[in-house]
Amino acid sequence: QVQLVESGGGLVQAGGSLRLSCAASGSVFSIKTMGWYRQAPGKQRGLVASITSGGSTNYADSVKGRFTISRDNAKNTVYLQMNSLKPEDTAVYYCHAELVVVVAWGNVQYDYWGQGTQVTVSS
Repeated sequence: QVQLVESGGGLVQAGGSLRLSCAASGSVFSIKTMGWYRQAPGKQRGLVASITSGGSTNYADSVKGRFTISRDNAKNTVYLQMNSLKPEDTAVYYCHAELVVVVAWGNVQYDYWGQGTQVTVSS
């Protein structure tokens, strides 16, 4: 079992920056991928950025060059540095962890979500 605690959301003006943090606890040794998703009102939840246990990263096209995902393995924490924020970045941001556990009959995948943190970017 994994628990995810998010922090760092808030209100910022366009062009500003925020850094989101997500601290994982529990069975952190089983985490394969961690990432950030966001959901704006009336829209579906979509991937913002992800990072694998091997350090490979993936970004949504809309945030490439502006957002950076990173992690601190010692602290079991993943970060999302958001620069040059735009009003369209306004959303609830959710931390996500994917766990893969190898058992006798194969791999078992689990997904965990944080409660979400509001990011609001004003014009």
